[in-house]
Amino acid sequence: MPSKVLTVQVSSGHTMSKPVVDSITLVAGFGVEGDAHNGTTVKHRSRVRQDPTQPNLRQVHLMHAELFDELRDMGFDVRSGMLGENITTSGIDLLGLPVGARLHIGAEAIVEVTGLRNPCAQIDGIAPGLMDACLARDSNGKLIRKTGMFSIVVVGGVVRAGDAIKLEMPVGEQVRMQPV
Repeated sequence: MPSKVLTVQVSSGHTMSKPVVDSITLVAGFGVEGDAHNGTTVKHRSRVRQDPTQPNLRQVHLMHAELFDELRDMGFDVRSGMLGENITTSGIDLLGLPVGARLHIGAEAIVEVTGLRNPCAQIDGIAPGLMDACLARDSNGKLIRKTGMFSIVVVGGVVRAGDAIKLEMPVGEQVRMQPV
C-alpha cells in the first residue's frame, strides 16, 4: 500500500482534538501555520512550564490511521484529529522510524522525525480507558507508545489529504525514537 496523507488538522487553541481541514501549510523551522503548537520554541504547556526556551521538536504531530482501526477493535470510536495530530497517515510505519528520518509530503513539504508522542491523561477525556489502550508492552516489557510521532519542518509547503509520502532514511547509525 502506498504511503499517503489521509487527513490534515489544525487548531489555533490548545485543544486535545483538532478539526479536519482541506489543507495545512507547513512553515520551515516553525510548524503548522495557524496551529497553537507552532513556533521555534516549545508551545506544549507542560514543556513551557519546564523551560520555555527549549527548541520546539513538536512542530508537526503525525499519527497513523492504523491505530484508529486497532482502537475501534477495542471498542473505541476514534477518528482523525481527535488525538491532536496535524497529519493522519496511512501505509507508513511511523512508530518504526528512526530519529532524523525525513518524510517528503506532497509536492514540496519535508518534515524530519524528532521523537515519539508520550500520551497524556487528557486522552481519557475522549473516552475512559483510551490512554491505556494507546499503550502496550513489547516481549521484553518495554513500553510502546502508539500515539504517533513528532517532527520539525525542514521545507515548507501545503499538505492535503491524498498527498503521497516518500521516506528518506538518515545516513549512518539509526537512532530509535524516544518521547520528546
